Amino acid sequence: MQANPTQSGNGVPEGDRGCGARLRKAREAAGLSQADVAARLKMPLRVVQSLEVEDWSRLGAPVFVRGQLRSYSRLLGLTTAPMFEASGVAPVEPPKLVPRTYTRPLQHFAEQAARRLVYVVMTIAIAIPVWLATRPHLGSVAHDAAPLDVPAFGDAGTRDAVDQARPLVASLAPLPAPAAPALSLRLRGDSWVEIVARDGRTLEQSLLRAGEQRSYDVDEVGRVVLGDANVVDVRSHGRPADLTPYLRANVARFTVSSDGSLAPAAD
Repeated sequence: MQANPTQSGNGVPEGDRGCGARLRKAREAAGLSQADVAARLKMPLRVVQSLEVEDWSRLGAPVFVRGQLRSYSRLLGLTTAPMFEASGVAPVEPPKLVPRTYTRPLQHFAEQAARRLVYVVMTIAIAIPVWLATRPHLGSVAHDAAPLDVPAFGDAGTRDAVDQARPLVASLAPLPAPAAPALSLRLRGDSWVEIVARDGRTLEQSLLRAGEQRSYDVDEVGRVVLGDANVVDVRSHGRPADLTPYLRANVARFTVSSDGSLAPAAD
């Protein structure tokens, strides 16, 4: 007769080494159906089914798998660390930092001096023609008023003299401010971010750290996935975007239309 398997600390037989079997047994012991779990965690039913059969390919990146597995385990009172180990899903590796090229202080000073020299030269190139063009006009102000018997403007010589006296004015109006980006992200905490272009190319797929920012033009982005939307500030054309309609278990999925507006993404 076969011996009964020993019990682990959380009441699940140790013979069921897979995390999916442990989740299923714990759910059944709690008297919950898969639909009950999906409703409580606000996640699609297919995600609950995929977790119990350990079909990670339907859940996306490893960070999403571990996040959904953590939520399910906590709901059933299971310890998350053994579940992660049993799942075989690798932890998210932090991005490798690439050191920037070191710039010597002397080279940095030379570059700044060169930029200032270019600015001075451009200012002189604009100021000298303006000064030369306004000299005849400034000189004519010092003379007495012209007599009333001024020749008619039909006279060619008089018309040429008037044209020469007209000053040339350089426009110093400031350039218009650049338009706000169609979509910008600012992270207040660590979160997995996946940005897909309209043509299907992956623009960003990594774990971004707190303090990092990303900006995209309206024609760049097609679909966005935020692993932890609670720590990401999203702006559309400079205005804060409400991610509530696109949230499921702290994960936000939405698309960006041609005019920059946001819409829910299909599962």
